[in-house]
Formats: sequence, C-alpha cells, structure tokens
Amino acid sequence: MMSIFRSVLPRVARSNGFRCFSTGVPSDSIAELNKEMESIFGESPSPSPLGSSPPQQPARPAYEAEDSQPVLTHTDSSGQAKMVDVSPKEDSKRVAIASCRVLLGQKVFNLVASNEIAKGDVLTVAKIAGITGAKQTSNLIPLCHNINLSHVRVDLTLNEEDSSVVIEGEATTSGKTGVEMEAMTAVTIAGLTVYDMCKAASKDICITDVCLQHKSGGKSGSWSRN
Repeated sequence: MMSIFRSVLPRVARSNGFRCFSTGVPSDSIAELNKEMESIFGESPSPSPLGSSPPQQPARPAYEAEDSQPVLTHTDSSGQAKMVDVSPKEDSKRVAIASCRVLLGQKVFNLVASNEIAKGDVLTVAKIAGITGAKQTSNLIPLCHNINLSHVRVDLTLNEEDSSVVIEGEATTSGKTGVEMEAMTAVTIAGLTVYDMCKAASKDICITDVCLQHKSGGKSGSWSRN
C-alpha cells in the first residue's frame, strides 16, 4: 500500500474527500488506492446537502415577473436590454394618470394667466403637445411597446398659491400592456412646452414632480399614489 501512496499520492488532487484525482493517474491505481483507503478510513461521506447545488428552477416568462415580485423585466438573463414579450398576456382595459408641476415664478405666471406670452396661448399649445407626446411614446422611449391608444387627456391648471401650472395627463388603451409611460410622457412633454413658450420671459422656470398617480388594468390590478 505504501508503494502505491508513494507513486500515486503526489499526483492526487485533494477535493471533496479523497475520491477526486488529477487526470493522468492510471485508473487501476486509483481503484486500488480507493479500496485501500476505504479499508482504513471507511466509506467516504456523502456530500452535504448544504454544499450541493440547488435544483435549477425553470425560467419564468418576463411578463409573469411584473405581477409577482419586483424585478427588472427589461433585461435578459445576461443583463442585456430587451423588449418584453407581452404576447401571452390577456387583453384588458388599462388606464394610467400622471402629473407634474411647472413652477413659473410670479412674473411669468401673470403673463400666462393674462395670455400675454409673445409666442401665444401657452396652455392650449402645451395641451396639444402633451397629447401628441403620448402618441409618440414608443418613438421616444426605446423599449416601450407601440400601443394603440383609445383616449388621451391632458389638463393644465394655473395655481396661484405657488405661481405654477399643474398638469395632469391620462392615457387609456385596451391591450396587453399598460400605459403608464404614455401618461407620464404626456405631462412631461406638456411641461417642456410650457417652458419653451415662456423661456423668453424667464430662465428660472422649473419642471418638477413628474410622477404616476394611478394605474388600473392587467394582472397587477389597480394602484394609486397615497
């Protein structure tokens, strides 16, 4: 036995007990050495369940992930950007409402309220721009689906308390994916249009608080901001 140890042991790769050997060792020598070692030390222990690899779970479609636990659905298993396949999802009516605020400052607020901005009617132009923006969302946001919108609403309200324009946008569709991005794009484009219409009067204008207020439809159901 010792002769076997001298000839084989230097070539043994110790791993996971004493049954792992480096390549190049004759198989009959390995078998003989294993037999001798088992006669001395007993059978090698079974691998610990804690050290074993867990069974691999079957991959879940990306469209299910958004309805169960928070995960990023726009990346694949290697971390690359992808467009989510929504074809297995059920059609349903989907609605989203978003809002933002444009802080004008007192001077510009007075000009907008009295419709004295040189470029024209700020609120009307911004309203049309917001509706147009909602319809162009998939062209602006790379991984958004091209959604057939059934309704878009954009409302702009002057708020004297903070000399601002409060913008609310709503998008509606009947389909396989939501319209949150369309609603948020509507209010953002409307806000940018207010800035463009008024920038000659002031550069201090600030667009703020762009956020989703409500969504409904789909497997995840309804959600509203508290």
